[in-house]
Amino acid sequence: MCVFKRCYLAALLSLVLIFISQITLSQTTQKFGIVIHGGAGSILKSNMTPEKEADYTAALNNALQIGYKILENGGKSLDAVEAVIKFMEDSPLFNAGKGAVLTEKGEAELDASIMDGATLMAGAVAGVKHVKNPIMLARLIMEKSPHVMMIGEGAEEFGKENGIEMVDPGYFITKERWEQYQKMLKRQEEKKKAEKHGTVGAVALDKNGNLAAGTSTGGMMMKKFGRVGDSPIIGAGTYANNNTCAVSSTGYGEYFIRLGVAKDISAMMEYKNYSLKKAADEVLAKVGKLGGDGGVIAIDKDGNTAMPFNTDGMYRGYYLNGGNPAIYIYKE
Repeated sequence: MCVFKRCYLAALLSLVLIFISQITLSQTTQKFGIVIHGGAGSILKSNMTPEKEADYTAALNNALQIGYKILENGGKSLDAVEAVIKFMEDSPLFNAGKGAVLTEKGEAELDASIMDGATLMAGAVAGVKHVKNPIMLARLIMEKSPHVMMIGEGAEEFGKENGIEMVDPGYFITKERWEQYQKMLKRQEEKKKAEKHGTVGAVALDKNGNLAAGTSTGGMMMKKFGRVGDSPIIGAGTYANNNTCAVSSTGYGEYFIRLGVAKDISAMMEYKNYSLKKAADEVLAKVGKLGGDGGVIAIDKDGNTAMPFNTDGMYRGYYLNGGNPAIYIYKE
């Protein structure tokens, strides 16, 4: 009987060790990573000074490091996306938060959205003028309200009640944006070229296999009439679903809204069994056929990435486990 017990215990211990090793193996082999964009548009090397290129490269690298560190330490994809976009909102280089482009009235008017691929919960904010970090308010709306989107003064009031930092509207206006605005007042024909720069976004896959996506923007230069683009629209500018992928868009928002670009990429993967790359390329081609331009960043549940665009350039990069951070600006 003792021999039987010893054999039984040995077999049980062996099964436990195998189970533990399988869990450990799955944790170590689970892909994770972050993909970011800082906007697509008329971004040409011939128009970029070495100093400016270095500034953008450094900012993109810092953003990737922030997101990757959170994921590497076992943090949530949602936390990584929020932290990365907050950093980019605080950078004057991008059209989001400080450094946002200005409306026809010379004001910064901000939009943002975020989505959790594990639960399909989402939050969005549009047309705010005092919220320092719109991406934080978007997440607050997702987690602390029964709604998906809030706009304008109502969104700001909700933010104040919940401790979101507010700033004077002048905080968002940088010298470069103000000079650009003044030039646009005199030369309206330059509007189309200038308005497509900047929107920021991030998508992430964490060690638990959860996806998240977020997008933040100042919109179009010289916009008027309360215009809202695709960035705060769930399914157009932002989408995440653990069954497929996470997507953030940038570009001429009206076209991305009409096609529901972010959700369409996910749907093609789900219903047609497309790869992430094939889905992203095909959907962006639809945007081009309609006359729109821009790009998307995406990561799927297996850690595959895609960053297609149909403009001269797109600030973009990714950092996946087992690799090094990769940063790109121009068409390559």
